Amino acid sequence: METHQNWAGNLTYSAARLHHPTSVAEIQAIVRQSRKVKALGSRHSFNTIADTSDDLISLDRLNRVVALDPQQRTVTVEAGMKYGELGVYLHDAGYALHNMASLPHISVAGACATATHGSGDTNGNLATAVAALEIVTGEGEVTTLSREHDGETFQGAVVGLGGLGIVTKVTLDIGPTFTVRQEVYETLPRVALEEHLDEIMSSAYSVSLLTDWQNDRVNLVWLKRQVTDDTPANVAAALFGAKLALADRHPIAELSAENCTPQMGVPGPWHERLPHFRMGFTPSAGEELQTEYFVPRQHAVAALRAVTALREQLKPLLQISEIRTVAADTLWMSPCYRQPCVALHFTWWKDWPAVRQFLPTLEESLAPFDARPHWGKLFTIPAARVQALYPKLPDFRRLLQSYDPQGKLRNAFLDTYIFSAL
Repeated sequence: METHQNWAGNLTYSAARLHHPTSVAEIQAIVRQSRKVKALGSRHSFNTIADTSDDLISLDRLNRVVALDPQQRTVTVEAGMKYGELGVYLHDAGYALHNMASLPHISVAGACATATHGSGDTNGNLATAVAALEIVTGEGEVTTLSREHDGETFQGAVVGLGGLGIVTKVTLDIGPTFTVRQEVYETLPRVALEEHLDEIMSSAYSVSLLTDWQNDRVNLVWLKRQVTDDTPANVAAALFGAKLALADRHPIAELSAENCTPQMGVPGPWHERLPHFRMGFTPSAGEELQTEYFVPRQHAVAALRAVTALREQLKPLLQISEIRTVAADTLWMSPCYRQPCVALHFTWWKDWPAVRQFLPTLEESLAPFDARPHWGKLFTIPAARVQALYPKLPDFRRLLQSYDPQGKLRNAFLDTYIFSAL
């Protein structure tokens, strides 16, 4: 096939063929005939988790809403549906998802399979909204797993890392639509963050901290507040020493905020405020690399101090870093499995040799806090260490083998981080 790359352009897929099926039957036929096969969503993974040698199945033409069930409060979509498009549909129908990621451009199936997250003390990652999955297994059979009927098997399947089969439909929990407003505060003193971390991170429905780790301050505090009849109209001029921004801000100070979702306390639909970036705009040209680690909440301040100690090494490599909180969940391969976390996200300049050289130093600094890496981003933690961080990993291996006995969905990534001890 012609050369195909991921969104960031740091990875060229190695598959011999790229397919764009428009039906589940087509996917079944491809899987049955293939020796090695994987699915592609919006290509926003930065590593080889979705790569394979033979057949890649793009889900970009399976992008429709299948059913809205007001009684069960669920929506079923094809796996290639993007969150931004789904948000418009749901809001127009009077409904909402519990959260969204920074980018509304990512696909539902891919985000859930890698436990991608939004933000908020009481908000689980995007995968926690999954109520059911339709999957084409490694043998080409269609099966459905649901929270209601499949218990622990379902908890293992949701964050499936692309290893159970090709996800073709996803059913998500929904609730009533709601309104959100955004306020941004600038230059939060780092001492205030350490002393008031819990108060700051719980001060809105969703909170993001943006920092370059230089100096003794956090660049931005980005608050996303749910608006109700009781929400005060006035906005505080200061937040623990940070000052209210007087104009919309981009996470990276030097860039225009025109591609960002509206701030300045202007209320709007949830799907137009919970992401940082607008659906109608490309947030960047992909000239970046991303890494993220999830640290148990009780270690948050110590982890922040550990990263701050590396500020001089970070300076030439980092564009911006984001800190968010994510609630605990019960999904086997979620980084937040049975523990609330603080997510430490790093957006690097596109210099993989330099970033790769530095990551072991960063990971060693976070190792005392049992930091788990984001499955779809760049990391260098040894496989044995990654496996030790997931108590349900042996059960997950068996689950993958039962749905894909021939190993068609296995690739170098899964062989390294899931199966290497076998």
